[in-house]
Amino acid sequence: MDRINKQVIRLNPSDNVVVARAEIPAGAEIPEEGIRCRSAIPAGHKIAAATIKQGEAVCKYGQVIGFATSDISPGEHVHTHNLKAGDFARDYAVGSKSRPTNYVDEKDRVSFMGILRPDGRVATRNYIGIMSTVNCSASVVRKISDSFTQEELSLFPNIDGVMAICHGMGCGMPQGREGFRYLQQTMSGYVRNPNFTGVLLVGLGCEGNSIDILFENTGLEISPMLQTLSIQDVGGTSAAVREGVARIHDMLPEANRAERVPVAASNIILGLECGGSDAYSGITANPALGAAVDLLVRHGGTAVLSETPEIYGAEHLLTRRAASREVGEKLLARIRWWERYLAKNNAHMDNNPTPGNKAGGITTILEKSLGAAAKGGSTDLMDVLTFAQPITAKGLVFMDTPGYDPVSVTGMVAGGATVICFTTGRGSVFGCKPVPVIKLASTTTLYERMKEDMDIDCGPIVEGAETVEAMGEKIFYSILEAASGRKTKSEILGIGENEFVPWHLGVVL
Repeated sequence: MDRINKQVIRLNPSDNVVVARAEIPAGAEIPEEGIRCRSAIPAGHKIAAATIKQGEAVCKYGQVIGFATSDISPGEHVHTHNLKAGDFARDYAVGSKSRPTNYVDEKDRVSFMGILRPDGRVATRNYIGIMSTVNCSASVVRKISDSFTQEELSLFPNIDGVMAICHGMGCGMPQGREGFRYLQQTMSGYVRNPNFTGVLLVGLGCEGNSIDILFENTGLEISPMLQTLSIQDVGGTSAAVREGVARIHDMLPEANRAERVPVAASNIILGLECGGSDAYSGITANPALGAAVDLLVRHGGTAVLSETPEIYGAEHLLTRRAASREVGEKLLARIRWWERYLAKNNAHMDNNPTPGNKAGGITTILEKSLGAAAKGGSTDLMDVLTFAQPITAKGLVFMDTPGYDPVSVTGMVAGGATVICFTTGRGSVFGCKPVPVIKLASTTTLYERMKEDMDIDCGPIVEGAETVEAMGEKIFYSILEAASGRKTKSEILGIGENEFVPWHLGVVL
């Protein structure tokens, strides 16, 4: 950030637009930029700081965010009426800015109170899950889950809950195709997430994604804490509910033996998400989260950037930080896949910014991506993963997901994420059991308006009352607290059981 003035924010000396800190009336002088506003400028929106000719690049963050569709005069509002996305050459320079990470000495690294599983994995929560293999078994799954009341679970204080994991897929899908593989990889990833101490899989019995096929393709194996049942085999709905309840009752005592112990922060796998973004997201919450990510990586942990459509136009900033040529090329391969996928479906990347994004001052996908990519901090990019692929590398990694929040977060949790940080500028009420979600508000106005849902106020950055680095440190320690068991706002509200949304690719038969 170049400077914050009374009325506007200049993000980079080379930018030809500045950002309104608050609503600016028509005719207002901005002496530090030498311009007069030609119309009222909404908060967070862009103002031309220089003459921009039709077809000329518009720059924000020191990067191209689009091209002028008409001549733009100094002081003019720059938005959807005179700015659009466009293709432009990007210098990927793979690995050119790769640098060794300045790790914290092991004796000085921080810890948190985690749950150590027998196989060495570390959890931040202790749930029992009941998962449907197909939509046809979802109602039975919900009935089993609903049988476990708060009063009954109070007898097992070390269990965070018994939760239903339902979805709308599982049949009518060509087996062996990408969409089917993604569904099975997502389901097996949830089963293996350390935040589940036990899982009951419930199938109808005749679905394409049958329990037998799922186990064969993913290597899952039945055990005392991984049970299965088929509604058709046990005799129908009521019988399946009774049997499912009995199976969960058998798991409760073992699940309750879990206890929290001090473990290194290097065991945290942090998923990064932004949703309901506004123009301030890329100025406050996202870069502050990036600063927290740098701290986590320096302490040996892992952070997962995702949402491929929302790094489009900023991917060259990530390839330059690739730890190897292979990593950089893997990211570019996913970008090319998306270009082909969208062309085949008669869509394009700039469909991504929502009406809410635009109302909040974001105009193009290029602008949105530059703000979103800031969540990834500044350390090297260590790996690039397909959707729901197991996360094994330390440091910053990237997972290929859509930008749609429930799908993106589902992929990261399936990959092994145990905490999620979710930045928002317009306001989000997102949660994602079995993983705590920390929501970061981009402005104090949003934080105060939705205080019941927001965990951290990043607004002081835009007021100049807090630095990005100091806010990043605050977020880092909030991550440790949440990982240690402190409930986040979404958990207090009980949100997070309807957000399991596997990525649906391909035809429905």
